[in-house]
Amino acid sequence: MGVKVLPFSDFDDQRYQLISDENNTGIQSGKPWKNGPIPLEFAITGLGPVEVTIADFSYFKMMLENALNFREIDQAGDVHLFEVGTGGNGARVIVKHDENSPHAVQGFGTVHHAALRVEDREVLEFWIKRMEEIGYNTSGYVNRHFFESLYVRVAQGILFEFATDGPGFMGDEPYETLGEKLSLPPFLEPKREYIESVVRHFDTVRSTKTFEKEYE
Repeated sequence: MGVKVLPFSDFDDQRYQLISDENNTGIQSGKPWKNGPIPLEFAITGLGPVEVTIADFSYFKMMLENALNFREIDQAGDVHLFEVGTGGNGARVIVKHDENSPHAVQGFGTVHHAALRVEDREVLEFWIKRMEEIGYNTSGYVNRHFFESLYVRVAQGILFEFATDGPGFMGDEPYETLGEKLSLPPFLEPKREYIESVVRHFDTVRSTKTFEKEYE
């Protein structure tokens, strides 16, 4: 479909793919992390298309086009490419039509939901009203403290979230130490000790090491 793709899996068998951006048009990609070891011309610049595997493709296509205003722009066998708005890798969904694979089971190596960006509360309210008028069962408005959300089960086993840009993750800690501790919304703060005891631990102390770019 006009881009180079490198699929891989992590230690939980969670599947990912790196997607080339050299011919991308539409939504601009983000800025790479400049202080890491990866040369900037090879660095990751954002999240690209979400891939969804679905048995009832006709229904899912109708949902994307009629409810979410996506449009199909390409197809290769059982794989279909949809995009929305100004398009580009950051505004695309890859849909794989597969009637033979078993239903996914939640756990390590699976995706719970995919999030779609909306600008603010006003836009979120539009989508709350629209999805309910169409007939979907939704979560209604959800305040996530760092952002605001709507959750919609758009198909069997497929959960979409609509999430606002703000308020953002720097409301309760400065950029200089952002990510060094588990950040919890206020209503979960009393349960911090328990939550920290059950989540997978990893070192969040900010490194003072100066990385050299890894050129061959």
